[in-house]
Amino acid sequence: MTPVARRRFIARMAAALALPMAAGIAQAQSVALAGVVGNRALLVVDGGAPRMVAAGETWQSVRVISAQSDQAQVEISGRRHTLRMGDGAVTVGGAPAAGSGSRIALQADSSGHFHTPGFINGKPVQFVVDTGATVISIGIGDAQRIGINYAAGRAVPMMTANGPATGQLVTLDSVRINDVQVFGVQAVVTSQPMPVVLLGNSFLSRFSMRRDSDQMVLEKRY
Repeated sequence: MTPVARRRFIARMAAALALPMAAGIAQAQSVALAGVVGNRALLVVDGGAPRMVAAGETWQSVRVISAQSDQAQVEISGRRHTLRMGDGAVTVGGAPAAGSGSRIALQADSSGHFHTPGFINGKPVQFVVDTGATVISIGIGDAQRIGINYAAGRAVPMMTANGPATGQLVTLDSVRINDVQVFGVQAVVTSQPMPVVLLGNSFLSRFSMRRDSDQMVLEKRY
């Protein structure tokens, strides 16, 4: 991916965090809070693209009761839950045990990109699939929050939106999306903050991949 294309890609990812709310009727299985703006909560439902939902409104069967600071109160299937930024998703309906699955299904957003919440070393992050990235790419802010010892990593040259730079190549203990988990995944920590974590081929290569219209399905190979 060229520097210009990557800059546009990351800019679109940041813009996706302000998508307007749209009506939905599907029953939610997992809900995470990605941000709060005024009385509106940025929700990630069932691994889909983030949606901004105001207090009193409903998205994908999730009703926002209130939102403020770094938390939101929501109602799912008649029960109230408190979501906090940085916490894992609230799961309703008995999700499979973490790491027991082998299939990931992702839905494209309106720009054709595949967003999904997930976990790195057990800490929640927001991924965007980037098939042009050799390894997972993590901004320095997320790396610090996760607790990655990137200073001990190997310095490697990389191309960023602002031109050539040096990143730190590290090995992640684990990467999990929904109930699918893999271990020992290479990643590079950039010196710049990023709005999302780019899910590159150090993770994707462990799966067979197929596209069906606006859906991407990953089947675990090893």
